[in-house]
Amino acid sequence: QVQLVESGGGLVQAGGSLRLSCAVPGSIFSVNSMGWYRQAPGKQREWVATITSGGTTNYADTVKGRFTISRDNTKNTLYLQMNSLKPEDTAVYYCNLPARSPRERAMYWGQGTQVTVSS
Repeated sequence: QVQLVESGGGLVQAGGSLRLSCAVPGSIFSVNSMGWYRQAPGKQREWVATITSGGTTNYADTVKGRFTISRDNTKNTLYLQMNSLKPEDTAVYYCNLPARSPRERAMYWGQGTQVTVSS
């Protein structure tokens, strides 16, 4: 099992910004699409954004235009720039491999990083 390591969360006021990072082993990062997920209190984990190994991005409608996913292939690191944050963005954020099956993704869930947006 290889856990991914998320960081960069915190407490921010509505309208503010945060940048999340995810450290990924190089053998996994370079050839896989990477994605961000989040889980709010009392809710199921949901997909937020994906970036392919070639750099193509896709976003959930709830974050489109506010969040930007990116990757640094030299540092094996995934990022999520979050702007214009809203209280409903409050959640634990995780990174994972969206193209893999749920069973495979289960091997990679880390501890996540908490994002709290105050109104």
